[in-house]
Amino acid sequence: MRRLPPRALLARTACAAALVPVLASCGLLSDSAKAEGPALSAPAGVTAQAGSATSVHVMWNRPASTAEVKEYEVYRGAKRVKRLPAERHMVDVTGLAPTSRYVFTVRARGTDGSLGPASTRVTVTTPAAVKEDRAAPSRPTGLRGQADGSRTVSLAWRKATDDRGVASYDIYQGATKIHSVDGKETRALVTGLRPGTAYAFSVRARDAADNTSAASGTLRLTTARGKGEEGPGTAPSEFEASTRRAKGAYYIDLAWTPPRTGGEVPAYQLFLDGREATTVMWGESAPADSATYSFYIGKKAHVEHRVKLRAQLPDGTWGAFSVERKVTTGTPSKRG
Repeated sequence: MRRLPPRALLARTACAAALVPVLASCGLLSDSAKAEGPALSAPAGVTAQAGSATSVHVMWNRPASTAEVKEYEVYRGAKRVKRLPAERHMVDVTGLAPTSRYVFTVRARGTDGSLGPASTRVTVTTPAAVKEDRAAPSRPTGLRGQADGSRTVSLAWRKATDDRGVASYDIYQGATKIHSVDGKETRALVTGLRPGTAYAFSVRARDAADNTSAASGTLRLTTARGKGEEGPGTAPSEFEASTRRAKGAYYIDLAWTPPRTGGEVPAYQLFLDGREATTVMWGESAPADSATYSFYIGKKAHVEHRVKLRAQLPDGTWGAFSVERKVTTGTPSKRG
């Protein structure tokens, strides 16, 4: 099975030792750390997309840590350009120069005033200025979707057209823009909603000159009642696990299909034998169609293990779990 590239192992630095107890405890707080309170981690899943020749749309996910966030700070290079409240996970940075390269990072500030580490650096180049482009994209049509659990809805639509190309699609909840996806996408997963609540969604297309289309038709959806559980559409699918022996030790190999969120899934929580083992993170580019991951499990044969994982969603929360698979070292793996 293909191993993940080095950038996919960012979350394993604390788990570099090849002992199972270390792996099983990675990402879990010690008793002393719990007493002091969790530290902020960096915002995950940061993306930057040129919305026009003079603007960039920056989005990010909530940090994986449980520390409370007061606000986010967005940096262009070393300069802070935006400060946003904790409930915001996206912003348009304007006043930029055409055909210019920019580097963005995001940091979270805790309720105690502490500033967390910087996110992964993302680079974007604004396109050339477009002369006399006053034609907006066509109106997206065929907006459809469904509630997926009590706090998530999935949306899809037919692509819009534009003489210069669609740069992005903006998703609106009522009159408020709540999400954006790349112009090549025609679907999105909207998370962070309230259980048993009615919502009205629409979509607009935007080109590189910041011309915005008319809104699509309005789609009204009501989330399921419940305790805020994620729906099955947020879970990784086609999840498989197997074991292999190499150089006198056993490894567990995983493969799955990422959930369709309208963008990259930047991180996964891996659970081993009922406990959180580690967080698998990608750097610049997360796999869109299929993902694989391998890890050391020990030297003993005939040891049974249970494994499952879940994906980080656009709002930084964790989706539903995949099916749980059972594997036994030294024996052929079977579907769990």
